[in-house]
Amino acid sequence: MTRVLRVVPVGDPLDLMEPLRRALANSDDAVMPVPGPDPETGAPTVPGVGVGVVVGADRDPARVPRQVAVVIETSGSTARPKRVMLSTDALLSSAAASSGRLGGPGQWLLALPAHYVAGVQVLVRSLAAGTTPVVLPAGHFDPAVFAAHADLLTDPSRFTSVVPVQLARLVTAAADDRFLRATLRRFTGILVGGQALPPGLFERARELDLNLITTYGSSETAGGCVYNGIPIGNTEVRSVAGQLEISGSVLAEGYLDDPELTRDRFVDVRGVRWYRTGDLGEVDDATGVVRVLGRMDNVIISGGEKVSLDAVERIVRALPGLGEAQVVGVDDPQWGQVPVIVRDGAAGAGTGPGADPAALARAGEAVASVLGRAARPARIVTVSAIPHLASGKPDRQALGRLLDDLRGAGEPGHERGHEPGR
Repeated sequence: MTRVLRVVPVGDPLDLMEPLRRALANSDDAVMPVPGPDPETGAPTVPGVGVGVVVGADRDPARVPRQVAVVIETSGSTARPKRVMLSTDALLSSAAASSGRLGGPGQWLLALPAHYVAGVQVLVRSLAAGTTPVVLPAGHFDPAVFAAHADLLTDPSRFTSVVPVQLARLVTAAADDRFLRATLRRFTGILVGGQALPPGLFERARELDLNLITTYGSSETAGGCVYNGIPIGNTEVRSVAGQLEISGSVLAEGYLDDPELTRDRFVDVRGVRWYRTGDLGEVDDATGVVRVLGRMDNVIISGGEKVSLDAVERIVRALPGLGEAQVVGVDDPQWGQVPVIVRDGAAGAGTGPGADPAALARAGEAVASVLGRAARPARIVTVSAIPHLASGKPDRQALGRLLDDLRGAGEPGHERGHEPGR
């Protein structure tokens, strides 16, 4: 049994509530939310995807298994986008597990795009709770606007879900804004996920007495399925050869029109279905706490040695002035590939592509002392602004292209200072 998949452009996220409700009730088409039309041209913002029924290569309407309610197109920040098929059971299981962990249902402030899984789940949780979410306007994230909309929440149990860059702006502004601070403290839970938190941000939020909950998950797990390091609901997490794998009722059905990738990522082991996340991590045998160490595909070979760029980034971000820096790999004629630190000039690092030799030396020493000389950053590049996806995650593909452009224009750098015979 199958049903038609329909594209739903999301302008006002509240307009998605009714199609989503019908899809979850299995009384209408499955939905694939996409960004709304371009406000100036009216053209679709997703290339090749028009409004209405999705059309396949054979010109017939695309169909999905009957149990699939929502298809999420992933951001493609480091790889080609994928279309993840989520069943009604997976979405509602995730909502129920979240509600159980948070102490019950409530009202949500939607601060994330509704075409990403975190935004869809805010709507699903709202439908399950019988509440209407308050929607933050699209565009630049402004803590004052966030506070004003949070003040519109009427339920005593109130929640929101943000990404680290949004949390950092809220925490910074709340330090000097009593109204914002009081508003944030009224939240029963502030979920933050999508990427690793910069060092110290969690502690700063807790110092403000905010009820912060870190989440880990993906579109393939119907959103966050690990809260503060502990799996929720019937989710189980294990580490196999260093890679995190997840099982439970929240797992997606697979990828639309990609059976090969589905077979590779979703495997059956003695009757239990597991999702191979592609994330490096470990699970504490005694406590069950999950620790995510980085992406398996965010690794370079420098001088013949493997270097995790996520590991380099964690160390770099603990240094003064580099708390929001990104670390990317670039080609190098001598070492093959090298890590490069990219910092945002808008964050107060100054402008221009040149590096601070003293900061580079500190970063090199800190990284080499933990990860070895092969991981030493080659240079620091300051850009006018680090590109981000609509989800709030850094757009690593765009960042790589930006560095390529700077290098082609003669971007200055600094040598790594490796000892001979490294």
